[in-house]
Amino acid sequence: MNPGSWLQNYPHFLEILYLATGRLLSFFDPLVSRLGYDRVDRWLRPAEELSKRVIFDCRMCGQCVLHSTGMTCPMTCPKNLRNGPCGGVRTNGHCEVIPEMKCIWVMAFERSKQMPAFGSEMMDLQPPVNRQLEGSSAWINMLADKDSQLPAGWEEASPRRFIKIEEIEAWKPSLSQTAA
Repeated sequence: MNPGSWLQNYPHFLEILYLATGRLLSFFDPLVSRLGYDRVDRWLRPAEELSKRVIFDCRMCGQCVLHSTGMTCPMTCPKNLRNGPCGGVRTNGHCEVIPEMKCIWVMAFERSKQMPAFGSEMMDLQPPVNRQLEGSSAWINMLADKDSQLPAGWEEASPRRFIKIEEIEAWKPSLSQTAA
């Protein structure tokens, strides 16, 4: 258990901090781009890693999606699932790999319901992690727009939303007509 992990139980507060951090980074982006993203990455990464590791057990994937996953790091899932949960979630909401641990995705879903600004992003499909960004600052990658670039050979999923039950229900009449 990380010393600051109790903060994860206050996702709305963390969402406010995330928004403030984003504004601050955007404000300093012109200066950061002049200094060079790679140079600033070397200076900023240790502070980012320390703060995120203490609170979120961050794995420094370089493509942070905390705001889209209920302020719960998906990379802490024993299976490293970027989109979850897997089919092995136990009936008590615990992980199939580490049975004494609550499923990361169950926690993410519960926490996302407390986030008015980004909570709905929990239903967005996340692209695969670009492993080339591992160990780099997600904040700098966001400013440099590296985090939105997919790894070579991957095409963006379209649409990037899970299909909702209501949408499936709406398709049923048209599906039965095409089958006839």
